[in-house]
Amino acid sequence: MSCDTAVMSNRATRPRPHPGSRARSRSLPAVTLDDVRGAQKMLAGVARMTAMAHNHHLSQLLGTPVHLKCENLQRTGSFKLRGAYVRIAGLLPEERAVGVVAASAGNHAQGVALASSLLGVRSTVFMPVGAPLPKVAATRDYGAEVRLHGQVVDETLAAAQEYAERTGAVFIHPFDHPDIVAGQGTLGLEILEQCPEVRTLVVGVGGGGLVAGIAVAVKAVRPDVKVIGVQAAGAAAYPPSLEAGHPVSVPHPATMADGIKVGRPGDVPFRLVEDLVDEVRTVSEDALSSALLLCLERAKMVVEPAGASPVAALLSDPEAFEGPVVALLSGGNVDPLLMQRILTHGMAAAGRYLSLRLRLTDRPGALATLLGVLSVADANVLDVSHVRTDPRLGLTEAEVELHLETKGPAHCADVREALREAGYTVMD
Repeated sequence: MSCDTAVMSNRATRPRPHPGSRARSRSLPAVTLDDVRGAQKMLAGVARMTAMAHNHHLSQLLGTPVHLKCENLQRTGSFKLRGAYVRIAGLLPEERAVGVVAASAGNHAQGVALASSLLGVRSTVFMPVGAPLPKVAATRDYGAEVRLHGQVVDETLAAAQEYAERTGAVFIHPFDHPDIVAGQGTLGLEILEQCPEVRTLVVGVGGGGLVAGIAVAVKAVRPDVKVIGVQAAGAAAYPPSLEAGHPVSVPHPATMADGIKVGRPGDVPFRLVEDLVDEVRTVSEDALSSALLLCLERAKMVVEPAGASPVAALLSDPEAFEGPVVALLSGGNVDPLLMQRILTHGMAAAGRYLSLRLRLTDRPGALATLLGVLSVADANVLDVSHVRTDPRLGLTEAEVELHLETKGPAHCADVREALREAGYTVMD
């Protein structure tokens, strides 16, 4: 069955042992294929089998078929429902009676809230004070009691753990638990079913629960398929951790991709990633914003930055991936205000914006003449700043700062050349 058609990155790689040839001194993985298959049965009728869509633009860029696994269309808008439901469904009756608690800025919060509601379990979710209002509202709508606490997720996490100790509520970790990993691993089985010819699977990585679960499933069934993880360069804890052989904390992780902004790998997923994942790459903020823009324009998919990280890896080094390739769009919960800023960043990174300054003679009609040149060059003027009083200017001079929308780097060069030919001195 074929797939349904519905900036050079840093990387960490290690020699891969065969899954059955690990040293006896190592403990066996905490999650097995049977665990993932059990989770798949548990999630029947709960999690959707999301679409697999062929992407023509990326396929042309890579020279091999590229397919997008659209988990951004999952219930709650991300893969997090899978692991949360499996974890909560596995609680003892007395644990369910007390309730559960979680800490999250968005996706995990919504996954826990909906899973708890479906299972009839009371849930309390701690979220940072500055969490986007749409995510807070969605978490409440899914049935959780939301408590806003702390300015950063670490403070929110501490508050949730204190609540668990005080009340006896079960803390639902976003990635560091075997049931969470098994639930996320069901995506691996779906991908193999929808695209059995896949040779490389690219997955965003934060704490590691998603890529670990997928690797467990995929490597057990198809050990020939490469599983490649992707982290934001400003929040990349896995490369130094893999080099050290144990989880290492990265102080002050910073990235627009809050879904993978995790300072330390989880202990449970780390060993699975170390044993089973072929490579972990990092991508820049420019690559993330460009990937999000591509998903919106060329795939018609609303994707959050973390969900776009696999596409960012493909854009950054298109010759590095053996095809057919499946890139997992893990989530689509992006705040509209953040989306606006990211799209602007993405357009700038793609050469779609041009900012420049130039001087002209301060006389009636001079600005209109300049704008006429830009009109002929087919540049869209977004903003004009006209300065006449700067002491650097002569008595008959004015300086104009322009912000233009263009069609790409080649068009930027054409606009500059048109201005020079018209007699203007262009200063970036």
